[in-house]
Amino acid sequence: MSNVSFCCCYKQADVMKCVDTIVDKCTDPGCCLSRMRPRYKRLVDNIFPSLPQDGLVKNNMEKLTFYALSSPEKLDRIGEYLFQKASRDISRKRNEFVMIAMEAMDQLLVACHAQTLNLFVESYLRIVQKLLESSEPSLQILATQSFVRFSNIEEDTPSYHRRYDFFVSKFSSMCHNNNPNLATMEMIRMAGIKGIQGVIRKTVSDDLVENIWEPVHMDKIVPSLLFNMHTMKTKSEIVVDSGISEEVNDKNDSFSLAESCLRELIGRASFGHVKSVIRPVLKHLDAHHMWVPNVFATQCFRILMFSIQSQYSYAVVETLMTHLDENSNASPKIRTSIADVLSKIIAIAANESVGPTVLEIINSLLTNLRTSVTRRPPSNIGLAESDGENEYREALIHALGEFAAHLPDYQKIEIMMFIMSKVPQFKSSNNPNDLHVQRMCLKSLLMVSTKYSSVQMNATFPQSFLDLLLKTLTVSEDEIRFIVLRILHTLLDRHANAAKFSKATVDISKSDINLEKCSRSDTIFIRKYAQDIYVSIYESLEMTNNTVDNVEAVYTTLALICIELLSEETVLDFIRLILSIQELAITNAVLSTQQKFNLHSLVISVMLLVAIVIDLHPLKDYIEKIIEQRKLMNATHLLPELSVHNEIKSSCLLPAGVLIEEPELTEALKASGIDITAETGPILTHRRSWVDNTNMSMKGSFTDLSNLDLDSVNSTPAMQRRFSPNEDLSFEAMKRSLLDNPVTKSEQNTKQSQLCDMFRNSSFQDLVAISTPSKDEESLHSKITEVFNKVELSNKLLNVETTNQSTPIYESLFPELFAF
Repeated sequence: MSNVSFCCCYKQADVMKCVDTIVDKCTDPGCCLSRMRPRYKRLVDNIFPSLPQDGLVKNNMEKLTFYALSSPEKLDRIGEYLFQKASRDISRKRNEFVMIAMEAMDQLLVACHAQTLNLFVESYLRIVQKLLESSEPSLQILATQSFVRFSNIEEDTPSYHRRYDFFVSKFSSMCHNNNPNLATMEMIRMAGIKGIQGVIRKTVSDDLVENIWEPVHMDKIVPSLLFNMHTMKTKSEIVVDSGISEEVNDKNDSFSLAESCLRELIGRASFGHVKSVIRPVLKHLDAHHMWVPNVFATQCFRILMFSIQSQYSYAVVETLMTHLDENSNASPKIRTSIADVLSKIIAIAANESVGPTVLEIINSLLTNLRTSVTRRPPSNIGLAESDGENEYREALIHALGEFAAHLPDYQKIEIMMFIMSKVPQFKSSNNPNDLHVQRMCLKSLLMVSTKYSSVQMNATFPQSFLDLLLKTLTVSEDEIRFIVLRILHTLLDRHANAAKFSKATVDISKSDINLEKCSRSDTIFIRKYAQDIYVSIYESLEMTNNTVDNVEAVYTTLALICIELLSEETVLDFIRLILSIQELAITNAVLSTQQKFNLHSLVISVMLLVAIVIDLHPLKDYIEKIIEQRKLMNATHLLPELSVHNEIKSSCLLPAGVLIEEPELTEALKASGIDITAETGPILTHRRSWVDNTNMSMKGSFTDLSNLDLDSVNSTPAMQRRFSPNEDLSFEAMKRSLLDNPVTKSEQNTKQSQLCDMFRNSSFQDLVAISTPSKDEESLHSKITEVFNKVELSNKLLNVETTNQSTPIYESLFPELFAF
C-alpha cells in the first residue's frame, strides 16, 4: 500500500481502479487485501486447491453454487472470472487447474437455469473454444466432453446471437485426425463425432439459433461422418480377413458412433431439410468413387431410409433418382450401381408413397429406361460397354418391380396401365430403338405383374388395359409377343398352375390341377372379351416367325384360360378357336411344316385339357382315341413335345383319322351334355368372321379383295349361313345373336385398311376401272331414270287434267267465299 499515493490530484475513479488492480493480484486468502475483493471472486478462488492433485474443493464448490443460485445476476461475472483464470492456466500449461475450472463450469451449468444463464454460457463457450484451439489431445477431448454435457441441457431462454460455426469446423477436422498414435487418433476422432452430435442436438431443436442445415455446415458434418463409417468398415474387413477374433465393430468405436450420429441427424430433419443431408452424401460418394462397388453406398442409404421420418422417405428416393438423371452421361457401371442402390431402398419408401408420388417415381424410372435405350452408342463401343447398358436397364426394371411389390393391388393395376400407356403401339417398325423401347417397357410391365395377385378378372383387366395388351400381342416381333404372353400368364394364373402347363402335354390328370369353380363375374368377363382375346391369339399364331417358345407360351395361355375362366356356358367359343387353329395348320400356305406340326400338337393338348377340366367324358374318350390313332399311324410328330425340326416324309404328314373331325366332335359334345340347341346353325361353325380372314388381310393386296367373302361361313364344307330368312326373330334369338356373333372392331379396321391400301398402291388405271360402273350398273341406272321420267310425266298429265276442269272443286263446295 506504500506505493499508492492518495494525492488529492487523483480522481476517485482512478484511485478505485488502482485499488482493484492490486486486490486482484493478491490471491492469498490470508492477506488482508483479499477481504476487499468481490465475494464471487473469493468464492471462485476458494474452489481451487493449493495442490492441483487434490482436485476441486467440493465444500467451496457448494458455496459457489448456492451463491450463484441466490444471486443469478452474478453468473455472467462468475463465468468471466473463470474464463480469465482458465486462460491464464492454459497459457502456463497448468492443465490440472484447467480441468478443475471446466468441472466447476459444468456443475454451474447443470445447477443454474436462470434467465441470465445465456451470458454465463458465452464465457463457457469461450473456454471450450480455447481448449479446442490447443494442440494437446487431452484438452481437446476435455473440451468435447464438456460440450456434450452442455448440449444435453435444456435452456429456458433462447439465444439469438450464439453461433456454432467454429465448433462445426473444429469438430469436423477432429473427425479426420491422423495422429501417429492409433489410440490417440481414435480418441480424437470419436471426440469429434461426439462434438458434432452435440452441435446437432443444440441447434436443430431451436429455430432461433444458427441454421445448421445450411450447405456450408452440412458439407462439413456429413462427409466427416461418412469418412469414419467407411474407414472403420475397411478396418473391420481387414481384421476379419486376417482371422483375428477381436471385436472391432463395438458400440464405442467411431463407426458405430458416426452411424448413430447420422441416424440422429436425418431423423431430426424436416421435409425441407432432407435434401440438405442427402446431397452431401451423394457428393461424397461421387468424389471418392464409392459407387463401384456399391456396398458402402447401399449401407449408407439404408441407414438413411430406416432413420428418416417415414412420411419423408420418398424424398430420399426422389433425390437419388434426380442424381441418376444428372449422371446420365456417366459410365454404365456407375449408373448400374446407382440403380442397384435405388432398387434396394425403393421398397422402403413404397409403403409411404401415395397419390401422384407413385406415378412420379414410375415415370422417372421409365424415362431413364427409355433414355438408356434410345442413347446412340458410339461407333467404337465395346461388348463390355453394351453389357453394362443391359445391366443398367435390368437394374432399373428390378427397382420398378421392388417398388411395385410393396404397393396395394389397386395401385399395381394403375401402374400397369400407366406403363402400358408408355409402350409404343405399332405393328412393325424398322427402327431398332423403337423395338427396344417396347421390349424394355413390357419387361417392366412383366416385373410389376409378377407382384400382383389376381382375384377377379374384370378388375385385373380393365378394358383399356386389355385392348392395349391384345394389340401388342399381334406385333411382328416374336420376342415382344412372348413377353406379352408371359404377362398374361402371371395375371391369369390365380391357382399356381402356370408352371404345370409350361409345355404342351397329353399326359394330364385332373388331380394335378388346382381347380376352382368359375364365378359369375368371370363368366361375364369371358363372354364379353372372349372374342377379342381369341382373335388376338389366333393372329399371333399366324406369324411366320413363331418359335417353339412362342407356341408353348400360347399353349400355357390357353390352358390358363381353360382352367380359370371356362365353364359349360362358355366352352363352345373356346372349342371354335381350337378348331380354327387346326384349320390354320391345314390350310395356311405360309407357315413352315414344323410350325404346322406344332399347331396340331397344341390343338390336341388343349382339347384334351378342356375335356378334363369341364368333365366332358365322351369328349375326353374321343380325344384319347385320336391320340392313340396318331401313335398307331406313326404320326407322333402331331403330338407333344414340340420341336424345331422333324424328319417326316411329305406323304405321311397327315394320315387319315388323326385330325379332329367335326361330326364326331359334335356327337361327343352332345353326349357330354353340352346344350348346343341354343346355338343357331351348326355348332362347329368356325366363326371365320371373328378371325377376319387374316390370311387375306396379311397379303395386303386388293386383287384378292373381289374374291373375299366377308361372311365366309360357306367356305367350309357342310356349312350354312347363320341367318336364314325363316330364322326366329324373338328377343332371345336377337340376344343370342349379339352375344355369339357381334361385328368386331377388327373387321371394320381390316376393311378400312384394305381400302386405304387400294388407293395408295393401285395404279390410276386400276382405280378408274374400279370406279367405272359395269354394264349391270348402267342398265340399273337407265331403268331408274325411266321410272322417274314416267312419274314426272304422270304428274304433268294430272296437272293438265286439273287445269281443264271448268270449275275447281273448292269453288263448287264454298261458293260464298269466292263470290265477287
